[in-house]
Amino acid sequence: MMKNEVRKNASYVLLVLNVLVVILISSNLRSPIVAVSPVLGDVRDTLKLDNFQVSLLTSIPLFMFAVCSVLVSRFSNKLGISRLLMYSLIILSFGLFLRITGSLWLLFIGSVFIGLGICIGNVVTPGYVKNNFPKQIGLMTGIFAVSMNLTAALASGFSVRIGEWTGFGWRGSLGIWLVIAALGFLVLILEMIFNKKNSDQPKPALGTSDFNMFKSSQAWNISIFMGLQSLFYYCMVAWLPSFLTDYNMPGESAGWVLFVIQITMIPVTFCCPIIASKMKDQRIMILFICALMFTSTMMFVFLKSQWIYVNAVVIGISNGLSFSLSILFFSTRTKSSINAVKISGMAQSVGYLIAAFGPPVFGKLHDWDISWNTSFYFLSIAVLIMLYFGMKAARNKYVED
Repeated sequence: MMKNEVRKNASYVLLVLNVLVVILISSNLRSPIVAVSPVLGDVRDTLKLDNFQVSLLTSIPLFMFAVCSVLVSRFSNKLGISRLLMYSLIILSFGLFLRITGSLWLLFIGSVFIGLGICIGNVVTPGYVKNNFPKQIGLMTGIFAVSMNLTAALASGFSVRIGEWTGFGWRGSLGIWLVIAALGFLVLILEMIFNKKNSDQPKPALGTSDFNMFKSSQAWNISIFMGLQSLFYYCMVAWLPSFLTDYNMPGESAGWVLFVIQITMIPVTFCCPIIASKMKDQRIMILFICALMFTSTMMFVFLKSQWIYVNAVVIGISNGLSFSLSILFFSTRTKSSINAVKISGMAQSVGYLIAAFGPPVFGKLHDWDISWNTSFYFLSIAVLIMLYFGMKAARNKYVED
């Protein structure tokens, strides 16, 4: 009787640790990038950056996602998911430290390591969810997405204030995320130790799979959908303070617009996977998402900064739905945990390669058209293409079929 009680308590502790791993890993996957935008003016002035160098601060991590995601998925079976997540936090922490040292080159080298660390977490976490919570995929995907967007919201709204509170300016704003990475590392170590010592029934191994994701049309549909919704999001994150300033909005207020976007995403990203996982297919959700995104781009073209907080809510709802749906597809459109990691690797490799071109193209189009209208027409076209591939990805079809 006592032995059964000990086992029961041990399983509860392990469950709590598993949930904390998902929360803390996801908390590190957007905030280090989003935190840059509100303090970009200070970084630009301190290090004398031009517009191209400014866009690289967002694009370098995205290119790292594109280049490394497939490679990460191949290592997941050899090294184990928890160990890979631990490595991701070590690499991320190193990058965060380099980025705030004050040197121009270390700023970019740090961005490379930040991109690699986040890349590993992006790819591996959906497999961790499928492996540890096979019956609660929708719920845990929602928790994953909420944690990511909550910390991103805090990064958007409080980045400038954090710099003031710490007394280190933009270095304090960007360096504070080392604390979250350290907490995640600590919980992962505890999870690995506790799982090894106390789990009489360890989680099943990921196994092996010879399935070639790049030959699956459904995998391509998911990947392109993932990429275009990310392109929309990162164009907003990178350039929203700049075009709102051109629309005569104070710089600090632009940070709060980003905050509203992220806060709006939180309930949406929690509810969407739970609801979507119970649906036969999600094509009605794709139509709704794309209609909102298209409306948002046209609001910027015709209304500029008028009704900006309404537009921020529209962006938050559409991006919250599109992101959480993309992550959910990795688990619900595959038949095994190893293939969930593989499609995660492919989708994020292809997807972030697409997304990485977004901020530079968006900014370059502004050089040709100072009104920003052409930049938003570019986003509108991307949304229409996203609608096509999203409708295909939302069908009730596995990537293996």
